[in-house]
Amino acid sequence: MEGAGHRGRWNKKAPVGTLLLLMCMFIPTLTLETCPPWDYTTDEGICCNKCSPGFKLLEKCHAAGQRSKCTPCSKGQYTEEMNYAKTCRRCKQCKLSKHEVQVSPCETDRNAKCACKDGYYKFYIDSETYDCLKCTKCGPGERETQTCNPEKNTVCECIENYYRFNHRCELSHEDSEGVLINIIAGVAVAALVLLVLVFLITYMATKRFTKEKLLKSSSQHSSDSPDSFKEILIVSENLLENSSVKPIPESPVSEQESYKLPDCIPLEIKVPDLIYTVLDLVPVLQMKQLVRTLGVKDTEIEQAEMDHRSCREAHYQMLRLWAERGSHAGGRGRGEMLHWPLLEELLGQLRIMHLERAAEELETKYGI
Repeated sequence: MEGAGHRGRWNKKAPVGTLLLLMCMFIPTLTLETCPPWDYTTDEGICCNKCSPGFKLLEKCHAAGQRSKCTPCSKGQYTEEMNYAKTCRRCKQCKLSKHEVQVSPCETDRNAKCACKDGYYKFYIDSETYDCLKCTKCGPGERETQTCNPEKNTVCECIENYYRFNHRCELSHEDSEGVLINIIAGVAVAALVLLVLVFLITYMATKRFTKEKLLKSSSQHSSDSPDSFKEILIVSENLLENSSVKPIPESPVSEQESYKLPDCIPLEIKVPDLIYTVLDLVPVLQMKQLVRTLGVKDTEIEQAEMDHRSCREAHYQMLRLWAERGSHAGGRGRGEMLHWPLLEELLGQLRIMHLERAAEELETKYGI
């Protein structure tokens, strides 16, 4: 009984000991110094002041109440916020080759600001990376609802009675039938009028020629004698005989005239030259879309990217696959020369992708 009483008294004191133990554990945590927002805590637990924008940390403080040593950023570097970094950030360089212009220069406390030049807009790849692409121009059957600016591309919508199909605005089916009927009717009327005019002109010319011939023959019969008529016949026969014997000499074609070939003869197009021209004209982000529309398979695209780390070289191989496949299909064995149907296919796909300028540049270069 006495042992049981001792055990009861020990149990009542146990919670008090536990509470004291917990207080001892948390007291150091509660007494730790909390630094203000404009300071930072060093590894030694000391609050040191941060450096102002435009400065970097040279040496941290070593005791409470001391100041950190900061030094200004070098030319071409900056910091925009209160910091304790030991290095400054490198200033952004606006690149003319990427159609960028500088809006404001880089200072020690702020980075340079770049924008796309007139006629180009920012196409964001991610939150910080972008490309300056040429503004889109509204095509036939479209109207502009938002003008292109350095931040956004042109926005186009179809005009009334037009609908979008394959990235183009086309006339609705009912309206197109009405327009087609009007065109056929107009062509028929024009053809009928032209036919009537040709008939009238032919009739008048024939009538006049017949009248003049009759007048001329009647005057000759009345003035000429039979002997003179025979002499005229003899002279005419001699002239005919002499003219039939003498061949007309064939004039040699001069060397300069041989160079003047008709426009219908196409020039040969070298595949490497065409591919490099396309790589310069088509934006990098639209190159895969272009080769897919030209019939290059996804497996071939992936293989080209695996074989070539350079993005430009990989795109070159994709376009070469398309050109070689078309050359084998043509069966002429022209090797490095491109068939004209392939160039026409390329120009058509560029226009479908709203890359009219690239198509026009190719047409100008190859004289189409």
